[in-house]
Amino acid sequence: MTVTIINIILLCLLVIAATAVNQQRNLFAATMLTGIYSLISASLFVCLDAVDVAFTEAAVGAGIATILFLGTLALTGFEEKTEVKISVPGLIIVLITGGLLMYGIQDIPEFGNPDTPVQTYLAGKYIGESATEIGVPNLVTSVLASYRGYDTFGETTVIFTAGIGILMLLGRGRKNKKGLLDEDEV
Repeated sequence: MTVTIINIILLCLLVIAATAVNQQRNLFAATMLTGIYSLISASLFVCLDAVDVAFTEAAVGAGIATILFLGTLALTGFEEKTEVKISVPGLIIVLITGGLLMYGIQDIPEFGNPDTPVQTYLAGKYIGESATEIGVPNLVTSVLASYRGYDTFGETTVIFTAGIGILMLLGRGRKNKKGLLDEDEV
């Protein structure tokens, strides 16, 4: 009962944070609220015993993403431009893409159908044997950390490398015609 109440409180905080981000016109405040949203999400994942997902959300969502947003804000401005311009070609592209996505999901099996390929191949082994075979109580953690350990390590390496590359791009100073850094940036 207590866990359910905590989950409901965290979900309510997520809704409040998402609404606050949507209503913000100050981009710095919106960036901070997205970091808070990520931390609340990480807390919810911890309550759901998905510690690996919580760690990834905290590191990527609240950590790297917030740093990248702040770096971008340092290069741009802190206020959202309020100019409203409707783009007819953009609207057409969005409608076509949405229509194609709606057409594409017609082949997706019904949610929870036990006869889907995902459920009939390895799911039974993972669900039935992972707790005793791996010794980790959370099914997602046991799959990501053990069965797919190398894959998860590779994904983490790619994300880390991309983050470092973006930080290097954001950290480059503006050079003058002689190839030297401007004095105000040294």
